[in-house]
Amino acid sequence: MRSAQTFAERLGLPIGDLDLLEQALVHSSWWHEHPDAARGHNERLEFLGDAVVNLSISGALYARHPGDDEGVLSARRAAIVSAAGLARLAARIDLGQVIRLGEGESQRRARSRPSLLASSFEAVAGAIYLDLGFEATRDWLVALAEPELSAERSIGSLKSAKSRLQEFSQRRNGERPDYRVVAATGPDHERSFRIEVWVDGEMLGVGSGPSRRVAETAAAGQAIAELQEHPSGPVRVL
Repeated sequence: MRSAQTFAERLGLPIGDLDLLEQALVHSSWWHEHPDAARGHNERLEFLGDAVVNLSISGALYARHPGDDEGVLSARRAAIVSAAGLARLAARIDLGQVIRLGEGESQRRARSRPSLLASSFEAVAGAIYLDLGFEATRDWLVALAEPELSAERSIGSLKSAKSRLQEFSQRRNGERPDYRVVAATGPDHERSFRIEVWVDGEMLGVGSGPSRRVAETAAAGQAIAELQEHPSGPVRVL
Protein backbone atom coordinates (compact mmCIF):
# COMPACT_ATOMS: atom_id res chain seq x y z
CA MET A 1 0.00 0.00 0.00
CA ARG A 2 2.89 2.35 0.69
CA SER A 3 3.98 2.14 -2.95
CA ALA A 4 0.48 3.09 -4.10
CA GLN A 5 0.38 6.04 -1.68
CA THR A 6 3.74 7.31 -2.89
CA PHE A 7 2.74 6.83 -6.50
CA ALA A 8 -0.57 8.65 -5.96
CA GLU A 9 1.33 11.63 -4.56
CA ARG A 10 3.59 11.56 -7.61
CA LEU A 11 0.57 11.64 -9.92
CA GLY A 12 -0.83 14.69 -8.14
CA LEU A 13 -4.36 13.30 -8.28
CA PRO A 14 -6.90 12.97 -5.43
CA ILE A 15 -6.83 9.16 -5.49
CA GLY A 16 -9.49 7.73 -3.21
CA ASP A 17 -9.13 4.00 -3.82
CA LEU A 18 -5.50 3.13 -3.09
CA ASP A 19 -6.27 -0.60 -3.24
CA LEU A 20 -7.37 -0.19 -6.84
CA LEU A 21 -4.27 1.83 -7.74
CA GLU A 22 -2.16 -0.82 -6.01
CA GLN A 23 -3.76 -3.49 -8.19
CA ALA A 24 -2.83 -1.48 -11.28
CA LEU A 25 0.81 -1.81 -10.25
CA VAL A 26 0.68 -5.61 -9.83
CA HIS A 27 1.99 -7.61 -12.78
CA SER A 28 0.58 -11.12 -13.14
CA SER A 29 4.04 -12.60 -12.50
CA TRP A 30 4.10 -11.05 -9.01
CA TRP A 31 0.50 -11.95 -8.22
CA HIS A 32 1.06 -15.62 -9.06
CA GLU A 33 3.89 -15.65 -6.52
CA HIS A 34 1.86 -13.72 -3.90
CA PRO A 35 -1.82 -14.53 -4.59
CA ASP A 36 -3.02 -13.42 -1.14
CA ALA A 37 -1.11 -10.14 -1.00
CA ALA A 38 -3.18 -8.09 -3.45
CA ARG A 39 -6.69 -7.74 -4.82
CA GLY A 40 -5.49 -9.21 -8.12
CA HIS A 41 -3.19 -8.42 -11.02
CA ASN A 42 -3.66 -5.57 -13.46
CA GLU A 43 -4.74 -7.23 -16.72
CA ARG A 44 -8.46 -6.40 -16.39
CA LEU A 45 -7.57 -2.80 -15.59
CA GLU A 46 -5.29 -2.79 -18.63
CA PHE A 47 -8.24 -3.83 -20.81
CA LEU A 48 -10.32 -0.94 -19.51
CA GLY A 49 -7.50 1.57 -19.59
CA ASP A 50 -6.77 0.82 -23.23
CA ALA A 51 -10.20 2.17 -24.19
CA VAL A 52 -9.90 5.19 -21.88
CA VAL A 53 -6.48 6.14 -23.26
CA ASN A 54 -7.57 5.75 -26.88
CA LEU A 55 -10.73 7.85 -26.42
CA SER A 56 -8.90 10.56 -24.48
CA ILE A 57 -6.08 10.89 -27.00
CA SER A 58 -8.46 10.68 -29.97
CA GLY A 59 -10.63 13.50 -28.60
CA ALA A 60 -7.64 15.71 -27.90
CA LEU A 61 -6.15 15.18 -31.36
CA TYR A 62 -9.49 15.84 -33.04
CA ALA A 63 -9.80 19.17 -31.22
CA ARG A 64 -6.19 20.29 -31.70
CA HIS A 65 -5.69 19.41 -35.36
CA PRO A 66 -8.86 20.50 -37.23
CA GLY A 67 -7.09 20.39 -40.59
CA ASP A 68 -6.01 16.74 -40.34
CA ASP A 69 -7.95 14.04 -42.16
CA GLU A 70 -8.75 10.63 -40.69
CA GLY A 71 -5.51 9.06 -41.89
CA VAL A 72 -3.29 11.71 -40.34
CA LEU A 73 -5.24 11.68 -37.08
CA SER A 74 -4.92 7.89 -36.94
CA ALA A 75 -1.17 8.13 -37.48
CA ARG A 76 -0.84 10.75 -34.75
CA ARG A 77 -2.82 8.59 -32.34
CA ALA A 78 -0.84 5.47 -33.20
CA ALA A 79 2.42 7.29 -32.46
CA ILE A 80 1.14 8.18 -28.97
CA VAL A 81 -0.69 4.99 -27.97
CA SER A 82 1.84 2.50 -29.40
CA ALA A 83 3.89 0.49 -26.93
CA ALA A 84 6.82 2.86 -27.42
CA GLY A 85 4.60 5.92 -27.08
CA LEU A 86 2.91 4.77 -23.88
CA ALA A 87 6.25 3.63 -22.46
CA ARG A 88 7.46 7.20 -22.96
CA LEU A 89 4.47 8.51 -20.97
CA ALA A 90 5.08 5.87 -18.30
CA ALA A 91 8.68 7.05 -17.96
CA ARG A 92 7.45 10.57 -17.18
CA ILE A 93 5.77 9.30 -14.04
CA ASP A 94 8.55 6.80 -13.20
CA LEU A 95 6.06 3.96 -13.45
CA GLY A 96 8.74 1.31 -13.91
CA GLN A 97 10.04 1.90 -10.40
CA VAL A 98 6.80 0.91 -8.70
CA ILE A 99 5.53 -2.00 -10.80
CA ARG A 100 5.44 -5.23 -8.79
CA LEU A 101 7.13 -7.98 -10.77
CA GLY A 102 7.80 -11.62 -10.13
CA GLU A 103 11.36 -12.66 -9.47
CA GLY A 104 11.95 -13.99 -12.98
CA GLU A 105 10.64 -10.86 -14.69
CA SER A 106 12.71 -8.65 -12.42
CA GLN A 107 15.86 -10.54 -13.31
CA ARG A 108 15.09 -10.05 -17.01
CA ARG A 109 14.94 -6.25 -16.53
CA ALA A 110 11.29 -6.13 -17.48
CA ARG A 111 10.85 -2.74 -15.79
CA SER A 112 12.36 -1.10 -18.87
CA ARG A 113 10.49 -3.23 -21.42
CA PRO A 114 8.22 -0.95 -23.52
CA SER A 115 5.40 -3.49 -23.81
CA LEU A 116 5.24 -4.02 -20.04
CA LEU A 117 5.43 -0.29 -19.30
CA ALA A 118 2.68 0.39 -21.83
CA SER A 119 0.32 -2.25 -20.46
CA SER A 120 0.95 -1.08 -16.89
CA PHE A 121 0.29 2.50 -17.93
CA GLU A 122 -3.06 1.45 -19.38
CA ALA A 123 -3.86 -0.35 -16.11
CA VAL A 124 -3.11 2.83 -14.16
CA ALA A 125 -5.40 4.80 -16.50
CA GLY A 126 -8.12 2.20 -15.93
CA ALA A 127 -7.77 2.47 -12.16
CA ILE A 128 -7.90 6.27 -12.25
CA TYR A 129 -10.99 6.10 -14.46
CA LEU A 130 -12.83 3.82 -12.04
CA ASP A 131 -11.82 5.99 -9.10
CA LEU A 132 -12.15 9.54 -10.42
CA GLY A 133 -14.23 9.27 -13.59
CA PHE A 134 -13.55 9.92 -17.24
CA GLU A 135 -13.07 13.71 -17.22
CA ALA A 136 -10.38 13.66 -14.54
CA THR A 137 -8.60 10.76 -16.26
CA ARG A 138 -8.81 12.44 -19.66
CA ASP A 139 -7.44 15.73 -18.31
CA TRP A 140 -4.53 13.91 -16.65
CA LEU A 141 -3.72 11.96 -19.82
CA VAL A 142 -3.92 15.04 -22.05
CA ALA A 143 -1.63 17.03 -19.76
CA LEU A 144 0.88 14.16 -19.64
CA ALA A 145 0.87 13.73 -23.43
CA GLU A 146 0.98 17.47 -24.19
CA PRO A 147 4.30 17.38 -26.12
CA GLU A 148 3.06 14.63 -28.45
CA LEU A 149 -0.42 16.10 -28.86
CA SER A 150 0.94 19.49 -29.90
CA ALA A 151 3.79 18.24 -32.09
CA GLU A 152 3.69 19.31 -35.72
CA ARG A 153 5.50 16.46 -37.43
CA SER A 154 5.37 15.05 -40.93
CA ILE A 155 3.02 12.13 -41.44
CA GLY A 156 6.00 9.93 -42.34
CA SER A 157 7.66 10.50 -38.98
CA LEU A 158 4.45 9.59 -37.17
CA LYS A 159 4.02 6.18 -38.77
CA SER A 160 5.82 3.11 -37.49
CA ALA A 161 8.51 1.50 -39.61
CA LYS A 162 6.26 -1.52 -40.23
CA SER A 163 3.41 0.71 -41.43
CA ARG A 164 5.68 2.68 -43.76
CA LEU A 165 7.22 -0.48 -45.19
CA GLN A 166 3.81 -2.05 -45.71
CA GLU A 167 2.58 1.02 -47.59
CA PHE A 168 5.69 0.94 -49.77
CA SER A 169 5.32 -2.77 -50.49
CA GLN A 170 1.65 -2.48 -51.37
CA ARG A 171 2.38 0.40 -53.73
CA ARG A 172 5.15 -1.66 -55.29
CA ASN A 173 3.45 -5.01 -55.86
CA GLY A 174 0.11 -4.96 -54.03
CA GLU A 175 1.40 -7.32 -51.33
CA ARG A 176 2.52 -7.07 -47.73
CA PRO A 177 6.18 -7.39 -46.74
CA ASP A 178 7.23 -10.99 -46.14
CA TYR A 179 8.68 -11.44 -42.61
CA ARG A 180 10.65 -14.68 -42.33
CA VAL A 181 11.86 -16.20 -39.07
CA VAL A 182 15.43 -17.36 -39.69
CA ALA A 183 16.24 -18.24 -36.07
CA ALA A 184 14.38 -18.72 -32.79
CA THR A 185 16.59 -19.64 -29.85
CA GLY A 186 16.51 -19.81 -26.07
CA PRO A 187 14.06 -21.25 -23.53
CA ASP A 188 10.36 -20.36 -23.65
CA HIS A 189 10.69 -17.64 -21.00
CA GLU A 190 13.64 -15.97 -22.75
CA ARG A 191 13.28 -16.47 -26.48
CA SER A 192 15.31 -14.61 -29.08
CA PHE A 193 14.09 -14.19 -32.65
CA ARG A 194 15.96 -13.22 -35.79
CA ILE A 195 13.75 -12.16 -38.69
CA GLU A 196 14.36 -11.08 -42.28
CA VAL A 197 11.95 -8.87 -44.21
CA TRP A 198 11.59 -9.33 -47.97
CA VAL A 199 9.87 -7.08 -50.51
CA ASP A 200 9.33 -8.07 -54.13
CA GLY A 201 11.94 -10.82 -53.96
CA GLU A 202 14.63 -8.76 -52.21
CA MET A 203 15.76 -9.03 -48.60
CA LEU A 204 15.83 -5.47 -47.25
CA GLY A 205 16.37 -5.82 -43.51
CA VAL A 206 17.18 -8.10 -40.59
CA GLY A 207 16.09 -7.62 -36.98
CA SER A 208 16.43 -9.41 -33.67
CA GLY A 209 14.45 -9.25 -30.44
CA PRO A 210 12.75 -11.12 -27.59
CA SER A 211 9.52 -11.51 -29.59
CA ARG A 212 8.52 -11.78 -33.24
CA ARG A 213 6.90 -8.36 -33.08
CA VAL A 214 10.01 -6.65 -31.76
CA ALA A 215 12.23 -8.43 -34.28
CA GLU A 216 9.88 -7.58 -37.16
CA THR A 217 9.87 -3.91 -36.11
CA ALA A 218 13.67 -3.88 -36.04
CA ALA A 219 13.83 -5.51 -39.48
CA ALA A 220 11.36 -2.99 -40.89
CA GLY A 221 13.39 -0.13 -39.44
CA GLN A 222 16.53 -1.43 -41.12
CA ALA A 223 14.61 -1.82 -44.39
CA ILE A 224 13.37 1.78 -44.25
CA ALA A 225 16.91 2.99 -43.60
CA GLU A 226 18.18 0.93 -46.54
CA LEU A 227 15.50 2.31 -48.86
CA GLN A 228 16.31 5.87 -47.86
CA GLU A 229 20.06 5.40 -48.22
CA HIS A 230 19.83 3.71 -51.65
CA PRO A 231 16.68 5.10 -53.32
CA SER A 232 17.72 3.93 -56.80
CA GLY A 233 17.93 0.20 -56.06
CA PRO A 234 15.74 -2.38 -57.83
CA VAL A 235 12.73 -1.90 -55.55
CA ARG A 236 13.55 1.53 -54.17
CA VAL A 237 11.26 4.55 -54.13
CA LEU A 238 9.68 5.57 -50.83
